[in-house]
Amino acid sequence: ATKIDKEACRAAYNLVRDDCSAVIWVTFKYDGSTIVPGEQGAQYQDFIQQCTDDVRLFAFVRFTTGDAMSKRSKFALITWIGENVSGLQRAKTGTDKTLVKEVVQNFAKEFVISDRKELEEDFIKSELKKAGGANYDAQTE
Repeated sequence: ATKIDKEACRAAYNLVRDDCSAVIWVTFKYDGSTIVPGEQGAQYQDFIQQCTDDVRLFAFVRFTTGDAMSKRSKFALITWIGENVSGLQRAKTGTDKTLVKEVVQNFAKEFVISDRKELEEDFIKSELKKAGGANYDAQTE
């Protein structure tokens, strides 16, 4: 069964949550059957580079939304499943996400993406805007 390195993943998660930190994204990837922190960075474009056709990963990303008067941080949990990922691994990714959610508990919206076009920053930001305030329907998946 898949396990998660909670301490290491929580440290990565907190980096993104900290508004004073330059890190705006972290990935959580598979090391054998353990989910561990992967890459991290300050530019969203660099995150997109991680999302290749043969990988599956989870990402926690901070977006700044709003206008000059009120900037707000909005967080997204993104599950990327490349199109070459096998059916079995695809299926497991959904189950494994519950482990990631034990660490990543604070986000406005979650995305499951297999198409690079949906990773575009404008698309994600507009979805986050629609999500508005607190996410009360997180339980109904």
